[in-house]
Amino acid sequence: MNGMKTAIGLMSGTSMDGIDVALVRTDGRERVERGPFLGLPYDAGFRQQLKQSLADAQAIRDRSERPGTLEAVEKELTLRHAAAVSRFLKENGLTADQIHAIGFHGQTVLHRPDQALTVQLGDGPMLARETGIAVVCDMRANDMLHGGQGAPLVPAYHAALAASLPTQEKPVCFVNIGGISNLTFLGRDGEIIAFDSGPGNNLIDQWVEAQAGIPFDQGGAIASGGSIVPDLAERYLGASFFTAPVRRSLDRSDFLPPQPDEAELADGARTLAYVAAASILRSVRHLPERPALYVVCGGGRLNRVLMKDLAILAGKAGSKVATAEDLGFDGDAMEAEAWAYLAVRSLLGLPLTFPGTTGVGSPLGGGVCYRPTGERS
Repeated sequence: MNGMKTAIGLMSGTSMDGIDVALVRTDGRERVERGPFLGLPYDAGFRQQLKQSLADAQAIRDRSERPGTLEAVEKELTLRHAAAVSRFLKENGLTADQIHAIGFHGQTVLHRPDQALTVQLGDGPMLARETGIAVVCDMRANDMLHGGQGAPLVPAYHAALAASLPTQEKPVCFVNIGGISNLTFLGRDGEIIAFDSGPGNNLIDQWVEAQAGIPFDQGGAIASGGSIVPDLAERYLGASFFTAPVRRSLDRSDFLPPQPDEAELADGARTLAYVAAASILRSVRHLPERPALYVVCGGGRLNRVLMKDLAILAGKAGSKVATAEDLGFDGDAMEAEAWAYLAVRSLLGLPLTFPGTTGVGSPLGGGVCYRPTGERS
């Protein structure tokens, strides 16, 4: 189709569980054709290295610094992403020359919007050389240089997807429950508002790993055997983050898991699942009107306990809750698809962030493109 470009998106999210690879054909505006998806989990050893990199990143004062293990981890992470692209192309009968660009998110190890400091591990020039495909990366930095929060960036893609929904389902709110949850409100008049809404899977993952050595609560199985601890839940939901007049983006260290003596395993998991759901509704209070429909994507939609809580809480306010799959989307692929879509927008010089999404003063482009030679274009 005329004006359409083919891009691959790569996402390694705050849960640090693996690499998501997705293909999109798009004009960078409302025309989107979603392609295949591949999820590749990290092994336990590399996940541990990524966790160590979070600690090492606390020493960063300039975003070019790579103290401690960060330089080695960045190289390994980039090579793993290159291998993921190679496997994705092979499995789908594609070649590098069929892809216009790769949208490369990298691994966020530090995000301090108040200091205009964000660090994503990932070597764009190296990935371009390894894959033979142009790489668009570093899509948050320009926003932060101009006073934005640098997150969230996915709303531009949510807006493109919402264009295909029936008008009676609007206003619609896309909710991504990853390590940290964020939402995108799309009004009937094209208004777009987005912000981080609170803790998502991170607290649950950290809790069950610390208490039981299990990386995550699959399907909410652990939570389903527990009860909510009211005082613990309210401690999280009473945080000033939810009432502050200005929305801000979250770092995974902004909300910490409970202490071991505050709950037993199942009760802790149950409480944190409720917190993840209730925090979305607390944050929705900052929107101009109640959403008619919540579209849930990200790993949290697979936690049955969390989703039941969200459906009950939203239902009390007269809203419906659907998973991405209910509407023909792919909740696992959506963030990686967004990075492919954003790469095309970046190449076309179209805005990636907006006043209503990151707080930047006006719609703003971003991203840096590296050619397969490794040179910046």
